[in-house]
Amino acid sequence: MSDMEGKNLDAPEEVREFANGSAGLVTVGGATIGRLTMEPGWRWSESIKQIVQTDSCQSHHQGVAVSGRLHVIGDDGSEIDIEPGTAYNIPPGHDAWVVGDETFTSYEFKSAAEYAKPT
Repeated sequence: MSDMEGKNLDAPEEVREFANGSAGLVTVGGATIGRLTMEPGWRWSESIKQIVQTDSCQSHHQGVAVSGRLHVIGDDGSEIDIEPGTAYNIPPGHDAWVVGDETFTSYEFKSAAEYAKPT
C-alpha cells in the first residue's frame, strides 16, 4: 500500500487567525506544514505574544519565504532579514516584523503545528 499523500494549502485543514495574519495548516505523512501570511503592520510581539503568553517567540522556525520581507531579531541581539527565496532557520527566542508594504508569506515545516496556538 502506498503512503503517498497530497493536500492543498489553498484548502487548509486548520486556519489560525491572529492580528494582521493567519496560518493555514495541513498534515501529510505525519508532518504539519503551514503557510504563514503576515500583513504589513504584523509584529510578533503585538500579534502573537498575547496568544502564546511568552516574552518572545519560543518556536523553532524552518521554512522558506515566497513573498514580502521579514526582519527577525533574536533575544541575543542577532538579526536576519528574510526575503523571497530565503530558506531560513530561526531558533527560539526572537521577535519579528513585516518590513514594507508587501504581505509576507512563507511555508513552514518545523514549527507549523504549534505556531500561534494558545497555551
